[in-house]
Amino acid sequence: MTAAPSFQRVAIVGAGAIGGWLGVRLSHAGCQVSALARGDTLAALQRDGLQLHQDGQLQGAPVQAAASAVALGVQDLVIVAVKAPSLPALASSIAPLLGRHTVVLTAMNGVPWWFFNGFGGERAGTPLKTVDPDGEIARSIEARHVIGGVVHASCSVDAPGVIRHHFGNGLIVGEPSGEASERVNALAALLQRAGLNATVSPQIQKDVWYKLWGNMTVNPVSALTGATTDRILGDELVRGFISRVMLEAKAIGERIGIPIDQQPEDRHAVTLKLGAFKTSMLQDVQAHKPVELDALVTAVRELGQLTGVPTPFTDALLGLSRLQAQTLGLYPSAQ
Repeated sequence: MTAAPSFQRVAIVGAGAIGGWLGVRLSHAGCQVSALARGDTLAALQRDGLQLHQDGQLQGAPVQAAASAVALGVQDLVIVAVKAPSLPALASSIAPLLGRHTVVLTAMNGVPWWFFNGFGGERAGTPLKTVDPDGEIARSIEARHVIGGVVHASCSVDAPGVIRHHFGNGLIVGEPSGEASERVNALAALLQRAGLNATVSPQIQKDVWYKLWGNMTVNPVSALTGATTDRILGDELVRGFISRVMLEAKAIGERIGIPIDQQPEDRHAVTLKLGAFKTSMLQDVQAHKPVELDALVTAVRELGQLTGVPTPFTDALLGLSRLQAQTLGLYPSAQ
């Protein structure tokens, strides 16, 4: 009988808000945490390690930080928590972290490159050009390594290596195939020991899609308007537009086997309970960082084309958001 994975050696790829939060929590659970970083973040981690403001306390965690994966070596667990636009260029540099049994947990927003791995019926195995245009991610991170993750927590970066947790403590994990594997159960157990509300999903794509169902609208609308979520959903016309986009995504989900048993108004009520907050995309625009439009919106348009679902409202949202981001230099300009 094979021993359950121990996940002793853990590398964080993307030690920002979510990656840094998870790194501190796992360090306190006894893991040997390292981080692939560069620039000011690398310097801060090498000097001070990771620091986390949570529940009125400042928690520190030692971390071995390096600019090269070769310096960190093979890991038991690699947590990929980068923004989606940076992953295609970064993926090949992750290879030295991956051994035969290494698990790669994705903790990212939007539709992932592995979405149709072992899922989707007749569409199983279909690559998504909008999130992995040249197939570089799929080549660099083989499907057998991947466990999907959906984060339900809000964190921000106060300074390089200094993370602030705001609310939420949930992390859903699941094999893309839906298998209840030994390794996914062991991973959930580790995350629970780290103090997270971790659960195993029998269909992680459905959890990805449900989170996307809210993010794909409120995020880009906030980036366009500069408004917090309460003001966005408090405007009757904007709320109506968002609902129409969500109905398109709901129809796509039904076609690919992940129906959502709710209406847009049900999801609006959930979001409104969180109060006034800036979405991650608005924070990125204000910090002049690339925006995650492709994983959140363009991928939905691609899925609409794959399934034959018309997406005129999604297209309008994408066109306006893309034009704004291009104008600000935060998204590649049309060739």
